Amino acid sequence: MPKERLMAEKTKHVDGVAPYAGPAGGWGALRAVAVAVKAEMGASSNTLALMHLNQPDGFDCPGCAWPDPKHSSSFEFCENGAKAVTWEATAKRVDPEFFASHTVSELWNWSDHALEEAGRLTHPLRYDVDSDRFVPTGWDEAFARAGTILQNLETPDQAEFYTSGRASNEAAFLYQLFVRSYGTNNFPDCSNMCHEATSVGLPQSIGVGKGTVTLDDFDHADAVFCIGHNPGTNHPRMLSTLREVSRRGAPIVAINPLRERGLERFQNPQSPVEMLTNGATPLASAYHLVKVGGDVALLKGVMKALVAADRRLRAEGGPGLLDDAFIEQHTVGLETLLADLDSLTWPELERRSGLTRDAMESIADLYGRSQRVIICYGMGITQHRHGTETVQQMANLLLLRGNIGREGAGICPLRGHSNVQGDRTVGITEIPTEDFLERLDTTFGITSPRTHGHNAVEAVAAMRDGRAKAFIALGGNFAAAMSDPQTTFAGFKNLDLNVQICTKLNRTCLLTGGETLILPCIGRTEQDIQAGGLQAVSVEDSMSMVHASRGFLKPVSEDVRSEPSIIAGLAKVTVPGAPIDWDLLIGDYDRIRDGIEAVFPDFADFNRRVRVKGGFRLRVGASDREWDTPDGKAHFLVYSSLQEDPPVSEDLLTLTTIRSHDQYNTTIYGLNDRYRGVHGRRDVVFANQEDLDQLGLAHGDLIDVVSGDRVLARQTILAHTIARGSLAAYYPEANCLLSLADYDSRSGTPSYKSIPVRLRRASEV
Repeated sequence: MPKERLMAEKTKHVDGVAPYAGPAGGWGALRAVAVAVKAEMGASSNTLALMHLNQPDGFDCPGCAWPDPKHSSSFEFCENGAKAVTWEATAKRVDPEFFASHTVSELWNWSDHALEEAGRLTHPLRYDVDSDRFVPTGWDEAFARAGTILQNLETPDQAEFYTSGRASNEAAFLYQLFVRSYGTNNFPDCSNMCHEATSVGLPQSIGVGKGTVTLDDFDHADAVFCIGHNPGTNHPRMLSTLREVSRRGAPIVAINPLRERGLERFQNPQSPVEMLTNGATPLASAYHLVKVGGDVALLKGVMKALVAADRRLRAEGGPGLLDDAFIEQHTVGLETLLADLDSLTWPELERRSGLTRDAMESIADLYGRSQRVIICYGMGITQHRHGTETVQQMANLLLLRGNIGREGAGICPLRGHSNVQGDRTVGITEIPTEDFLERLDTTFGITSPRTHGHNAVEAVAAMRDGRAKAFIALGGNFAAAMSDPQTTFAGFKNLDLNVQICTKLNRTCLLTGGETLILPCIGRTEQDIQAGGLQAVSVEDSMSMVHASRGFLKPVSEDVRSEPSIIAGLAKVTVPGAPIDWDLLIGDYDRIRDGIEAVFPDFADFNRRVRVKGGFRLRVGASDREWDTPDGKAHFLVYSSLQEDPPVSEDLLTLTTIRSHDQYNTTIYGLNDRYRGVHGRRDVVFANQEDLDQLGLAHGDLIDVVSGDRVLARQTILAHTIARGSLAAYYPEANCLLSLADYDSRSGTPSYKSIPVRLRRASEV
């Protein structure tokens, strides 16, 4: 590019776009928290809730699932955790008067941000078609309306029961008990859309679909690899852990398509020195921009280089890099993996990954010199057409040097919502095992269905085709979260029943079917008082720690109920003949936990252990080198391909969806993306400057993003530090580019992060 044009591009003004030079966290985070508190809580005493966030006797963060440290500080929360609390504990209300003033047709044209920003739901509601409004209804009437429709379906398999990851263990267990006593295993779940590739891939590799590390392992790791995740936005409390890793001199290797500030440097708001001096701790010692969809090629390149170095050392008469004793005792499949690596050529690995051979060899060199390594990864790995296989390649890399089941080493999938892992643990699954169903049936005297149910993609397909007639959601915003909103929205319109159990109004509430009900529930921050008094619930974090959560605030209104109470109300009218005393269970959640313990042996002595400060860790066999696979061994698993379906023409790029910094999953707190320098807007696409040059486009141009006949229209293209051939746009807006058929065939996870697209100049009209 001519020097004059390059300078012009760098200085070109684009509305709402200005580079951010500061670190992650620090004063910027404190200012953002102050703004959120003022906007949502004002002078309300609800601000005291922040002092109870992630405390031993308080409530668990309604945001991410990063674990709590053993010794909590007075302020054990991050910027986005504070936003999650202010968003839930807001002083704003969406009450019957609100709906009297707004029709559903009007609300449909509001943004997703505006819908949730309106405030907390206060009363149970039903949709009135004549007025096109939600109107108040009584709880008994709402339960009766839903129960009647569910009872009159031709088969229970015509109903879909969705679960959000922020539902507690108690609510999720009661929900699956209700649904299985009703007669179906249709459990589309938020895990289907995020880490299902982990849940499917890791059990085949190491016998468990969870991470193998604890928070203490980060104190002993010689190196930490961060692949396909952005901690500054999606799990900010992890930054404190990475800061400590960096400060003791252990290298952190970042591998991600975009350069993210949360992997570069961090200013700890709880460090007086850093705050007063405006200093920061560098995080990543090396940062590699892998091409979107190129992770398999990268991991294979690193393994190929590691094996080559191992062979050189052995040929020189010294010890190799592979852990022979571990491999011999604990694994199978090495020879097949080595043959696959030997068949690969470096030019192909470079082309597919977007990295040079030198870069991949440098990663392998660091890995080979480090005795204890943790690999952390997020949805940048799992949300691809071959996410399951990519997860297994990371497991392969760790197994080569015995880095699973060793202090300071292991695999660390970074879960999203605060209890998405726990929901799975207590039975939210469309593919239950026979052993689990037998224990459930014996404990509660029911006969569970044995036919496997629907995941999220299958649920939408059933709605589209008219095979599903009812949808009940325990939290979340399913329609906005799912791929292919065109098909998903139309599918909801085919339903006889749409029930949304939620705290705030969202897009899915407005997809009215034959009967549409909004059932408002209390939030994580609020007191849950039942017949037996004040209740606590439990959650499981990303590292299999289970601990209690106790709400602090008074519920938003007298007309909201807890999730377990709402589930029990639906169950009593839908399956009145079930041999289950629902009122007894919700009167004291200890009884629900007794049921969990009876069905899941890992929860032995549940009620006592959950009351211990910090909770307890569930068994993770691989952490102790106990491989819960059919043959009792960890498996090297070969995947012969190198990438997502490769582009077939030079103008085809691969787009990944991303979250802004003012966002958590589908919840959009505001319109800023501070670390990426975007303010007051979300209609942008990030691109590599060299790709823009090749396409004849410039920073700030108005473009359309095209995938087949799908179009994300009138976006502003921004030059950004991103791998060549890659683009990034915000989720969920860019979901419109993704077909329902685009998913990982093994896990069912939609390929949100690998969408082949073309760019064209937007029409001036």
